[in-house]
Amino acid sequence: MNRQKSRLLVGAAVLAMLPLAAHAQQSVTKNDQDVLELDAVVITASRDGATKMNSSISVSALSADQILAQAPRSTAEIFRGLPGVRSEATGGDGNANIAVRGLPVASGGAKFLQLQEDGLPVMEFGDIAFGNADIFLRADQNVARIESVRGGSSSTFASNSPGGVINFISKTGEVEGGEIALTKGLGYDHTRLDFDYGAPLSDTLRFHVGGFYREGEGARKSGYTSEKGGQIKANLTKDFENGFIRLNVKYLNDRAVGYLPMPTRVTGSNGDPDIGSFAGYDIGRDDLQSIYLARNPGLDGDGNRRISKVADGMHPDTLQFGAEAKFDIGGWKIEDRFKVAKTSGRFVAPFPAEVLSAQALATSIGGAGATLRYANGPSAGQAITAPGSLNGNGLAMRIHMFDVEINDFGNAMNDLKLSRSFDTGAAVVDVTVGYYKSRQTIAMDWLWNTFVSEVKGDNAALLDVYNSAGTKLTQTGLAAYGVPLWGNCCTRRYDVTYDIDAPYLSLSSRIGDLSLDASLRRDEGKARGLYAGAKQAAVDVNGDGVIQNVEQSVSVIDNANASPVNYDWGYTSWSLGANYQFNPDVAAFARVSRGGRANADRLLFGKVRADGTVSKEDAVDMVDQVEGGVKYRRAGFGLFATAFWARTQEQNFEATSQRFFDRTYKAKGIELEASYRIGDFSVTGGATYTDAVIDKDALTPAVVGNAPRRQAKWIYQFAPTWTINDKATIGASVIGTTKAYAQDDNQLIFPAYAQVNAFAEYKLAETLSLSVNANNLFDKVGLTEAEEGSITAGSVNAIRARSINGRTVTATLRYSF
Repeated sequence: MNRQKSRLLVGAAVLAMLPLAAHAQQSVTKNDQDVLELDAVVITASRDGATKMNSSISVSALSADQILAQAPRSTAEIFRGLPGVRSEATGGDGNANIAVRGLPVASGGAKFLQLQEDGLPVMEFGDIAFGNADIFLRADQNVARIESVRGGSSSTFASNSPGGVINFISKTGEVEGGEIALTKGLGYDHTRLDFDYGAPLSDTLRFHVGGFYREGEGARKSGYTSEKGGQIKANLTKDFENGFIRLNVKYLNDRAVGYLPMPTRVTGSNGDPDIGSFAGYDIGRDDLQSIYLARNPGLDGDGNRRISKVADGMHPDTLQFGAEAKFDIGGWKIEDRFKVAKTSGRFVAPFPAEVLSAQALATSIGGAGATLRYANGPSAGQAITAPGSLNGNGLAMRIHMFDVEINDFGNAMNDLKLSRSFDTGAAVVDVTVGYYKSRQTIAMDWLWNTFVSEVKGDNAALLDVYNSAGTKLTQTGLAAYGVPLWGNCCTRRYDVTYDIDAPYLSLSSRIGDLSLDASLRRDEGKARGLYAGAKQAAVDVNGDGVIQNVEQSVSVIDNANASPVNYDWGYTSWSLGANYQFNPDVAAFARVSRGGRANADRLLFGKVRADGTVSKEDAVDMVDQVEGGVKYRRAGFGLFATAFWARTQEQNFEATSQRFFDRTYKAKGIELEASYRIGDFSVTGGATYTDAVIDKDALTPAVVGNAPRRQAKWIYQFAPTWTINDKATIGASVIGTTKAYAQDDNQLIFPAYAQVNAFAEYKLAETLSLSVNANNLFDKVGLTEAEEGSITAGSVNAIRARSINGRTVTATLRYSF
């Protein structure tokens, strides 16, 4: 790494804040004025007993009230309130792209960031294709707070998470009480019931239970009940004189619509685009789902006939059991966390592989003279005589139905650690030794088909294509059993198990006002299993005794010629940190770290050799990081500022573009978190400046020196809240980003935008309240990703992009007891 640049970066952050240290020499901070809770003990990816103030890591927490102020519509939208975290939360209740401090999102998911529940990963790998960790994570009233650690010790206190950890920490029933809340959409179809209750059962036994159930169409017009299901979680804690044992259980069975890129109208130029909607299709409220695209027929992974329901969307089905224990025994602290989860489900959502003029799409399938007719819907059978004016936009789509059967995503994990303090005479040294063991299965079938559809919101119809001789080439809008436009790439089977063993060691000491710590982790892993691609065959899929045009070349999983997966990997992570506390209210810290991330399913179909092995450089990506900053508080004000530098290796594969990545990225910047409280008014906020660049690229050297796609220079958020006479509370959150490039070639720009969310709550009685919240109050358009990287200046362009949802408003009646 460039040591001089790193030192300057860290030094600049510390020196810039030294005047604050001098200013605060005489202050004495009361607990109720510690607005950033710098005295709170950190329990996520850090040494035992460290507080925010005396640790050398960047850590933040969101309380239940702070989450409410954001008016989130999904779990991933909550993450936008965390400093340093870029959450592209436009996929619905899952499938978000989540990054931290300029670490890349080359394909999707959360590759370098781990999502946890009570200290253990939701999924061992956060970017499993069509199985991103956030699909299997729901925020509800069980959550006491959300804690995030960026960089730093996450490299050595968790596997596969060099960028950071976001941890959902559950309520455990210390105080008796609970809530029931009923939420209704105002102007859209959404009904949700939340509940939780916890209490001591005796002086040494306590419990907590909670969950939710919801139904509705959701924030966009899918045409059917696309959100249906819920979650229940419970835990039971037995306290002893020297520790506790806790048992927990979770059952999640939920269906949520998966939003993928949509036809988006763009005019202007690459450098100054005008983003909007086509006639008949609103990118803020419509989606590709439709009652006329409700079934996906075909063959399952074993070649048997099956029909899947598009309404299943993202469908996680998880039953999880866990245990946690912590005891002091003869000067040693022993702590263990364990969980085992049985997980299956489905991911099914339409993706626009092409958006063309209706006639051009017909010609591409049926040749010169091809025509279109409505395949279903109110105009079924009618010829489209003027395709150039179809729906006022003249467009049609070739849709690839992303249909993935999640056969087994089960996992088992255990994290055991022993800690003890040793008095050396000169200083007390805290020692922690631990051992992490996990097993993650990735078994799924990709069963994709191709359809033809009109571009229309609110229940688009499918289209049939006829050649010039009048022969029908499609079957009720189905153009192919497979995706021939992409070389029939994506009928596949994965069945691989990943085992990880990771011993780790942490040493820390406090010498006066100086705290020092060092940690080391060794990850050893192995991957074993099989994967199979597709073969083409003539199959009577619908069983009518006739081989139709679409049945002449059907993609079938070639199980007889499956390929092996048989490789091992290993990498060492380390981290060194120092924190100096000038006085009770000011501290400065610095840290240097190196961590790794093992690559999993995205290596298959391209990077695995014939004998099942993988090259060392493909198996693991390493991340080097340097960070430093200050923590300051005074009279109801708190500030946490961190400068950072990172170098990241990246191997990846993106299904939607059929591209591999082999790159090195560099990023530097500064992360700010602040909070201020005066009387009944408070405001929290944060901003992150990131200067990121593609430093090396083995496959596409032309992009070297460019900014990574979708990485803005600034992302920011702030949330003011005001309580009036202890009866009413009003608040808002503003979440924004400056402009960013759509793709790595740095041509088309996504314009800057700021989304405003707002809420108001009024106490009808001591235990009864009514609240209203609005997400995207001013109905802004904001793009988070696009398949295209450029447009033709001076023309009307159709790109495929994901935009934030338009304005949605809900009302909640809440009873506390």
